[in-house]
Amino acid sequence: MSPVPRVDYQTDPSRYKHWKLKFEGPVATLGADFDENGGIAPGYKLKLNSYDLGVDIELNDAINRIRFEHPEVRTVVITSLKDKVFCSGANIFMLGVSSHAWKVNFCKFTNETRNGFEDSSANSGLKFLAAVNGSCAGGGYELALACDEIILVDDRSSSVSLPEVPLLGVLPGTGGLTRVTDKRHVRHDLADIFCTTTEGVRGQKAKDWRLVDDIAKPGQFAAKVQERALQLARFSDRPADAKGVALTPLQRMIEADALRYQHVTVQIDRSKRAATFTVKAPAGTQPADLAGIEAAGAAWYPLQLARELEDAILSMRTNELDIGIWLIKTEGDAAAVLAMDATLQAHREHWLVRETIGLLRRSFSRLDVSSRSLFALIEPGSCFAGTLLELALACDRSYQLVLPDEPERAPQITVGDLNFGSYPMVTGQSRLQRRFYDEQPALEAVRAKAGQALDGDAALALGLVTSAPDDIDWADETRIAIEERVAMSPDALTGMEANLRFNGPENMFTRVFGRLTAWQNWIFQRPNAVGEKGALKVYGKGDKAAFDWNRV
Repeated sequence: MSPVPRVDYQTDPSRYKHWKLKFEGPVATLGADFDENGGIAPGYKLKLNSYDLGVDIELNDAINRIRFEHPEVRTVVITSLKDKVFCSGANIFMLGVSSHAWKVNFCKFTNETRNGFEDSSANSGLKFLAAVNGSCAGGGYELALACDEIILVDDRSSSVSLPEVPLLGVLPGTGGLTRVTDKRHVRHDLADIFCTTTEGVRGQKAKDWRLVDDIAKPGQFAAKVQERALQLARFSDRPADAKGVALTPLQRMIEADALRYQHVTVQIDRSKRAATFTVKAPAGTQPADLAGIEAAGAAWYPLQLARELEDAILSMRTNELDIGIWLIKTEGDAAAVLAMDATLQAHREHWLVRETIGLLRRSFSRLDVSSRSLFALIEPGSCFAGTLLELALACDRSYQLVLPDEPERAPQITVGDLNFGSYPMVTGQSRLQRRFYDEQPALEAVRAKAGQALDGDAALALGLVTSAPDDIDWADETRIAIEERVAMSPDALTGMEANLRFNGPENMFTRVFGRLTAWQNWIFQRPNAVGEKGALKVYGKGDKAAFDWNRV
């Protein structure tokens, strides 16, 4: 792939190249009209509403703006503004010229964006309806699959398809196989036919096979979509008369070796292949009532923190591939964090607070699926309490300093009420449940200490930290642990960490990420896909793929 500039995940509707937003009462319409010359990198054209990372960056931004700026919206209709084509999926020429890391990060981000549809539907009352008004292939159908329902135009030509296996020698990379079975319950033999043909399934057969929820003739299609969008809106409790919160641009400084926001700083040490994320606690007077929260808007600490943390994680994940370990730190007043949590808890049913908790939940989840080693360093001045304790609980290891001779300076952690389920992982478990395999004696012992500041020895006894070195051993133990970690194979670590982090129950989301990590990573590197005569390499050139017929 040709060199690309640093990827920026921040945008706004005035800069969109690919999506058009329209609002009509409780219904928002996201129209796909991808600019074929607007790719995020050189070397390909986004024809037939095929997409790349830049398209999905806009989609993620648009959905967040609907969540926060338009609380009156209850249903999002996703459709196409191009004739006879809904979306043809990820751009094949982009995949063919991309590095392996680019492909994987692209697939991971698109998965997170689509999973966010289902997260909002389940937790925030925002429903999604795919109005498929043309051919819908590959990632385009995966986009539709992430919606609550799919309506397909019955015009004898429009179809849905997942042609990756027969056409490209790879797999659907954004949950297609998993959602066809786990979500839509397509019978496995019919799914087998569907996923091994290129022409797709149309009309009544698509409905009979459960690939879509309904069909409509062209003359009735728009009315059917509008009728169903309004019906879905009735299931939502998002407020019709609330004032939205404008997501103003994040204030950040991008330096050669640092990212600086108001509440988050990332410092990169390239010689050690390490980055230190420091999250600051709220400072100054914080609003405790709804009027104050609404007045603060995008500057309200938990909302701004969630946006900054999301941007920092995505930026580091995409732009700093050689930085193998992220060291997580906090600083500030733990009492201020717990006071913020009390406000979140007291007003959690209010739409803005609920959406903020949702954005925090999704931002923390981005840590879980990032292919970086995560170590928490709990030092004097830390504030790993309540919501910010989730950062440590997400880590592969956590180290808490003990100061036997200066106990008043020793860092402490505090478990809060929000740690028991307000920020579940994609497994549906809290990180405490994951940590203790949902074993009740261990969880009850932690709950008995909720609200109490715990020093290293107390936290270690409860199993909340990995190690609690004293000041004599701290520097050497943490240094050796970090140096050993970055000296190991990054490939092996990615596989190991993903397995260990998701040790609990499986569900559709874990299978989507697990299959992406294991199957797609492997298939994307095989000669049958990316060799000189691989299907991805010869696509569109008139040549036939040459496969190695050995089954591995």
